[in-house]
Amino acid sequence: MDHDPTIRAAMLEAIPHLRVFAVSLCRNRERADDLVQETLLRAWANIAQFEPGSKMKAWLTTILRNQYYSEYRKRRREVADVNGIYAETLVSVPGQMISVQYRELRAALARLPDEMCEALLLVATSGLSYSDAARICGCAVGTIKSRVNRARERLAAMLSAEEIGDLVEDAIGRSIVTSAERERIHIY
Repeated sequence: MDHDPTIRAAMLEAIPHLRVFAVSLCRNRERADDLVQETLLRAWANIAQFEPGSKMKAWLTTILRNQYYSEYRKRRREVADVNGIYAETLVSVPGQMISVQYRELRAALARLPDEMCEALLLVATSGLSYSDAARICGCAVGTIKSRVNRARERLAAMLSAEEIGDLVEDAIGRSIVTSAERERIHIY
């Protein structure tokens, strides 16, 4: 694509002005150079929109200003995450895995004796203390502790969990257990 040599000369002549303007916006020389380069690339790609006879420096300054504010708006929403710590918190577990785990857990809960299941659900999902759960079940605190422990051990064995605490210690496990119990007793 051949362009008028006067247009190219006008663009080159405007570079020092664009650089000063970019530094005044960015307050960073490297970023200002990148902004000027991006401005020139955009201008060259859209040179057909330049109206001959108008001022090249003003047209390029407008492109640079618009580019700067577009980048500024985009960067304002970005989070500095040098070590990737913030990104790790944004992980979402695939829905199909939760669905499979939920079905497996429901089936395992259904195979537990009622006393064990009730004790586990009262303590693990309802957040009741062992003494409160013992009062509700009408038995000793030691009995509730034993039932909860045996229920966790059986569930761990049925679900091949690595650790017993993994079953209800995390939020996903707790929500699966709660949902399974609500469905079992038809509470919505």
